[in-house]
Amino acid sequence: MPFKLSGQRLTKLIVIAAIVAGIAVAAWHFLKPPDIPEGLAYGNGRLEATETAVASKIQGKLIEVRFREGTDLKAGVVAALLDGEDVKAQLRAAQANLLQAREAARASRESLRSAISEQKLAIITYKRTEELIHKNFISAAQLDKDRTTLQTANATLAGARNRVSEADAAVEAAAANVDALKVSVDDTILRVPVDGRVLYRLAEPGEVISAGGRVLAMLDLSDVYMYVYLNTETAGKVVMGDEARIVLDALPDMQIPAHIAFVAPKNQFTPKEVETQEERVKFMFRVKVKIDRDWLEKNSNIAKPGMPGIGWVRTSRDATWPETLPQPSR
Repeated sequence: MPFKLSGQRLTKLIVIAAIVAGIAVAAWHFLKPPDIPEGLAYGNGRLEATETAVASKIQGKLIEVRFREGTDLKAGVVAALLDGEDVKAQLRAAQANLLQAREAARASRESLRSAISEQKLAIITYKRTEELIHKNFISAAQLDKDRTTLQTANATLAGARNRVSEADAAVEAAAANVDALKVSVDDTILRVPVDGRVLYRLAEPGEVISAGGRVLAMLDLSDVYMYVYLNTETAGKVVMGDEARIVLDALPDMQIPAHIAFVAPKNQFTPKEVETQEERVKFMFRVKVKIDRDWLEKNSNIAKPGMPGIGWVRTSRDATWPETLPQPSR
């Protein structure tokens, strides 16, 4: 006999079918590939920032580290201190030597002035003696004596001038030593090189660090960017310096203003973490999308290095940016 559905079962089947159809429509709506605006292209990536460090130029014992991870610092802030007592003692000794060198130079100049006066007197005396000899007022022996006195005065003056030169050179050497030690003393104070955020604290008080040893690793939050990978056709249309946009997964409704800072001159395989297996087998070009500095100055705590997202670029100079960009990764 033919199979018949009761009214209640038929109603249930109709409801189930409607639900399945609704789910299918919703899945198609949310899972279909988004329409990419004409003249735009995109690539997946993660925000990165230039890494720098607070490092020591000299070897020394670390006596203080003032900040920990996550602290935002301004350029020039004192971040750490090395033990500088030994260098400071050397500086005091060098400053004392400089004072002695300057005093010796002053004394040598006094001697030079005296030698100049003696030479002038010897010249005058010798000329007067020559005149008197011609008039037969004095003997030739007196002329010989005055000539010897003049020669001695000339030699004394030459020696005095040499001593002044040597004293001046000693002053310059002592001053240079003082300047070098002042630099060494200043090098015991470790300052932040750029505005940024402490990423790692790499050393603790009591450690002896070598020249070039890093104390803090920092991120330069004024230089935040994303690398995206575009195929040959797309990369060839990207213009250096052109506008770009970054949309982070965590902030899908915010378009971060950026610009094209670099396009690789040579193609490469794309990294595994940002592209699909199909796209990885293709050669791609690396493009650097850098966030505008003005935006970063006001929003440094929003765009954090490491956040994944999408970098959008223009492939046509006539393309305009829509109010809402599609999100292929979502």
